[in-house]
Amino acid sequence: MAPDAGNGEILVHAATEAQRKKYLEPLANGEIRSCFAMTEPEVSGSDPRLLQGTAELEGDEWVINAHKWFTTGAIGSSFALVIAVTDPDASPHERTSMFLVDTDNPGFEIVREVPVIGDHFTGGHCEVRFTNCRIPKDNIVGNRGEGFKLAQLRLGPGRITHAMRWLGVCHRSMDLMVDYALKRETRGRKLSEFQSIQNFIADSAAETQAARLMTLHAAWLMDQGDEARKEISLIKFYGANVLHNVIDRAIQVHGALGVTGDTPLEGFYREARTARLYDGPDEVHRMVVARTIIKAFQKGREVNV
Repeated sequence: MAPDAGNGEILVHAATEAQRKKYLEPLANGEIRSCFAMTEPEVSGSDPRLLQGTAELEGDEWVINAHKWFTTGAIGSSFALVIAVTDPDASPHERTSMFLVDTDNPGFEIVREVPVIGDHFTGGHCEVRFTNCRIPKDNIVGNRGEGFKLAQLRLGPGRITHAMRWLGVCHRSMDLMVDYALKRETRGRKLSEFQSIQNFIADSAAETQAARLMTLHAAWLMDQGDEARKEISLIKFYGANVLHNVIDRAIQVHGALGVTGDTPLEGFYREARTARLYDGPDEVHRMVVARTIIKAFQKGREVNV
């Protein structure tokens, strides 16, 4: 699960053999966990070009000073992948680099687990500090200045796996909704006999199937070697809203029971709200889709959706 899956993908693509041996193999074997430290409380999380945490090369060591939060899975993790500014005067997409930091490093501190909507996540969503955190020169991942590029390499597939997981939650919510509608009676009729409930079921089926096909298409494009940025952004904001809509209808069908802990729905609902924020808020993904379409049209190509 996240963040280990995404971290593993980065190490497969960009790590040295020594780094893979030390970090990737035990991670893939389930012997250790990891965390990912990029977002900072002082700057907008949706624009990683604004990151302020630094990593300076002193002899054979990098010295990292950074304040991060929403470092998911930090408690109990063995290492962190950290994005920090190494070249502040470079172009916006080449200012940062990525590093491997062992969490037993004296310069690594978990300040707190940040309380968030939803159920507790393994390792928490943490605020962390890197204070004069010294790591070997060889702990850089990939090349200097590739932090933004490697982060995007991680986030693209991560957004696809979010959409896949959401489909599972949608299907589970629909199962609960239909099952309850067939059992519950009011005013002498089963809920399933009322048109409004039938509309809930039909709309949920249509939206879930649309999200499923959009997810498959984005994944297929990635398999062909395409970055599929537009398609990933489409499914990220569309899928997150489908997730909310389907769960919301299922809760409505259950009535007061739906907001209790006697079904999984209230937990699903709390988790669904954050889906519109993590790995980029809906508004940013809509902007990516619109800009991609506009640029293609300006180059003389027809709108391709």
